[in-house]
Amino acid sequence: METRAPYVLIGSFVLAAILAVFGFVFWLNNSGGVGPRANYHVQFQGPVPGLLVGAGVLFNGIRVGEVTELGLVPDNPRFVTATISVASATPVRTDTKVGLDFQGLTGVPVVTLEGGMIVAKSTEPLALIAEPGAGQSMTQAARDALRRVDTVLEDNSGPLKDTIANLRTFSDGLARNTGKIDGILAGLEKMTGGGAPAQKVTYDLRSPQKPAPVGKTLSASLAIPEPTAVAMLQTQRMLFAPVGDVTGFADFLWADSIPKLVQARLIDSFENYDIAHAPLRTTDLGQADYQLLIDIRRFRISTLGETRVEIELSARIVDKAGKVIASRLVEAGEKLDRLEPAAAVAAFDAAFARIASELIGWTVEAV
Repeated sequence: METRAPYVLIGSFVLAAILAVFGFVFWLNNSGGVGPRANYHVQFQGPVPGLLVGAGVLFNGIRVGEVTELGLVPDNPRFVTATISVASATPVRTDTKVGLDFQGLTGVPVVTLEGGMIVAKSTEPLALIAEPGAGQSMTQAARDALRRVDTVLEDNSGPLKDTIANLRTFSDGLARNTGKIDGILAGLEKMTGGGAPAQKVTYDLRSPQKPAPVGKTLSASLAIPEPTAVAMLQTQRMLFAPVGDVTGFADFLWADSIPKLVQARLIDSFENYDIAHAPLRTTDLGQADYQLLIDIRRFRISTLGETRVEIELSARIVDKAGKVIASRLVEAGEKLDRLEPAAAVAAFDAAFARIASELIGWTVEAV
């Protein structure tokens, strides 16, 4: 015996389930979800393109509710009213700013709420007024801006044509006088010290070829470290006393800083005296028996009274134990007839030759 299916009962259950789902969705869309809600009226002073019932409401970028009703103001059809339902905890104030934003690639409109500090009285219904142009999309704003630009250009077409004509005339004048303008600019550049920097001229200090007749040779190894000097002497510039700018020496440079130049030329002088027993640098391999320590006191041109070149060195000979076995001061001067770089270098060569010869003879005798 076949059992008849309870078709009426099954159909009733399915229908009740469908109605429950539709009811829940309807309640969710109209009440905005679970939890206490608060309704506010918003008035837009212009069109709100694309805004629909169910559109989201954002407070400082956070979704707090949705639009539940849209309508027109009977007395002024240009105004649009909207009812929004938001979570009751949302801090909506009477001065809260209301706007319309377009989100996503499709530009879905949402109502935006921002800030607000003034709390409304509990007896007053809270109505929010959107800012003028809040419903204007980016496209409409661009159209309005272009329309205003077009109006300005149309109203000033005459002066614009005159300005363009004047620019053309000015450009033609510049083209005809290009050569003169280049000359003026070149003159200004020279006057202000601009342009390519002047080429520096490098001068070397010459060591004497025969500082003294070769007699006694160095009986021990000797090293000449880089001389010490005050900061003023650590330069490639020509130094003057008193200090000042001297015409003709602006582009002057020694081949190296003064201490390194003196060290190199002293070693050259010892080599010219006795190449077989030439002194070493401190950077060379091995440790010398003695060191000739030089301190540069003066290496300058004196312009006080008679113009002359002045070189003064303090020399000490130290053994491996660090004991000073001899010391002395050597100095030399040379009169300078013409205050110019070539004559000054020649005077330095002559003064240095005497100092080098004196140091070589004294050192050979001491070691």
